[in-house]
Amino acid sequence: MAKDSDSTSLRGRIGALVGILMLALSLRAAVVSVPPLLARIKTDIEFTELTTGLLAMLAPVVFAVFGLLTPRLIKTFGLEKTLIISLACAVLGQLARVFMPEVYSFLALSIVALAGYGMGNVVLPPLVKKYFPERIGMVTSGYVTMIAVGTWMAPQFSVPLANVSNWQVSIGAWAALSGIVLIPWILQLFADRGVKRSEHLVGANGVPHPVIKINPWKSKVAWGLAIFLAGNSAQTYVYFTWLPPYLQDRGLDELTAGNMLALFAILGLPMSLLVPLWVPRLKNPIVAVLIFTACWIVGHLGIFLSPTHNTVLWICAAGLGQGTFAVALLMMNLRSRTTYGSGVLSGFAQGLGYAGAAVVPMLFGVVQKATDSWGAAFSMLGGCLIVMLIGAVIINPSRTIEDDAPTTEEMGKLERID
Repeated sequence: MAKDSDSTSLRGRIGALVGILMLALSLRAAVVSVPPLLARIKTDIEFTELTTGLLAMLAPVVFAVFGLLTPRLIKTFGLEKTLIISLACAVLGQLARVFMPEVYSFLALSIVALAGYGMGNVVLPPLVKKYFPERIGMVTSGYVTMIAVGTWMAPQFSVPLANVSNWQVSIGAWAALSGIVLIPWILQLFADRGVKRSEHLVGANGVPHPVIKINPWKSKVAWGLAIFLAGNSAQTYVYFTWLPPYLQDRGLDELTAGNMLALFAILGLPMSLLVPLWVPRLKNPIVAVLIFTACWIVGHLGIFLSPTHNTVLWICAAGLGQGTFAVALLMMNLRSRTTYGSGVLSGFAQGLGYAGAAVVPMLFGVVQKATDSWGAAFSMLGGCLIVMLIGAVIINPSRTIEDDAPTTEEMGKLERID
């Protein structure tokens, strides 16, 4: 088994590290490259309040569906092959949608792209546990940082790139990044050919664990992390979708509004570096969650009450609140003992978490339209904070998803009873 855990050769680990970091860099481009250009896209494709709301829902809904499906794909094809399938979907969807003449075909191809990234979301934590079981905090810090950089890059450069070309080139260009990510993982797949592993049973110390059957639907840990991620993601996707239109409605120009979204996105960067190195040292991770929650509250209130004055300050506060997302990703490995457990927890938490978050961005727009006021819409963010804190309380104790699963001996007793 020493050979088996050698995803382990230095060359294999370097290739895996490059692939993990590049994948993380590309994960958010399809989501955050469109909102800054939505007003421009509407000149060619007719987006209504309904279809804008659908666009807002797509990312969390698709991430939810493929969050629940991906663990089964991993079990069938393995981590690396599943990841290559996901990247192929991402490239195809992003390239094809810019040629669509009407809104529903554009949305359909967006689903294909987001399906690829949804699978990538789930695969990342178990990849870290498989290739770097002794460096989970450090590698998690690296890949969450790259997610933040990628989330900043797309809105920051979308408008300038569209200015020198058009919105189609601006959106389609991000497919090239996903295409580049394919290279290290195809090489890794060939390097792994012929190596037999029981990768789903390997624990954080590289030692194999007994075979267990994990049912996340009966796991308190899995439900807690899903609830926590739902509350966090709902707020984040409201910002990704509605921050530029809201700020433009309140008087800021297109470029400035896009820059504010980019600032919000990039502020995930310092949190990405800090959280995976700091939170594992805490006896109670909820302490960090409470600090980040305070940042979210200041940001929400400031952006609503004074959107055109001290805007940067409010965006900075909300941006630092994104530390809760880094906590959620870290917990997928801290609350599991094996690669298999990490994959199941990642898929379940992201599946249900994004499903819970999916409805909020659409309702945000519907409520604003129905009341002709942003106040009722912003009040929904307070509800998201409460949901997030409930999940944080559940996952605070040091317990893993494997603790909620029956042991081999217990399974044997159940079979004898049956």
